[in-house]
Formats: sequence, structure tokens, C-alpha cells
Amino acid sequence: MKPMAAKDIKFFKEMLLELRRRMHGDVSTIQKSATKKNRADDSDNRTSMPTHPADIGSDNFDQEFALSLAEVGSGRIREVEEALEKIENGTYGVCEECGSRITKKRLEAIPYAALCIDCANKKSQKR
Repeated sequence: MKPMAAKDIKFFKEMLLELRRRMHGDVSTIQKSATKKNRADDSDNRTSMPTHPADIGSDNFDQEFALSLAEVGSGRIREVEEALEKIENGTYGVCEECGSRITKKRLEAIPYAALCIDCANKKSQKR
């Protein structure tokens, strides 16, 4: 298999570094938002208690949802980190399942892709 061109490696590395920077900021913002304990933490709120019991449930749901988004974001950051490691060790763009080259078009869409499109489809069909 022919190695990826140096200009392509540089392009994807820059893309991954920018994606990692942006994702760190997004996850941090979500985590800060989720750690607010209740509506009393908001400076706009005039009272220390929600006005209706349903508001408590809504606050809890919002917090759990935000935390799950942060968890997903953290998982994506790990995938980006792994892709950057692959660039360093020369295995970036190689499918972890079959060993074939992941297409440039797929990497442009998902620069942290670990599987070629065929293996990704097979994996999703098994679920």
C-alpha cells in the first residue's frame, strides 16, 4: 500500500488539531453549564427555589443531558487524539479492521475515522 502524501498528512494533522481545540472548548462549556446545581445558580433567577416541582425535574433532565453530551464529546476528543497518534507513528488513514487505505473523501468528512467505509458499514449492520 502506497503511503499517504506528506501534504495530505499535513492537511489532516492541521484539521485534527483545530478540531481538538474546538472540541475541548465545547466540552468545557457544556461541563460548566451542567455543573450548575439548580436554577438558584443562575444570576437571572430571583428566587432560590424553582417555582414548580416540574421545574426541578426539568433542571435534572437538562443537567443529565448536558453531562451525556460532554461524555460523547470527550469520546470524540479521544478519537481525535488517537488519529493524531497514528499520524505520528505512520498508520493514519489505515483501516483498523482490514488494513486497507481509508479514502481521502472519508477522512475529509471524518478525519478521526478508524475504519474504511466498508468495515464501518459492516460494523453498524452487526448492531
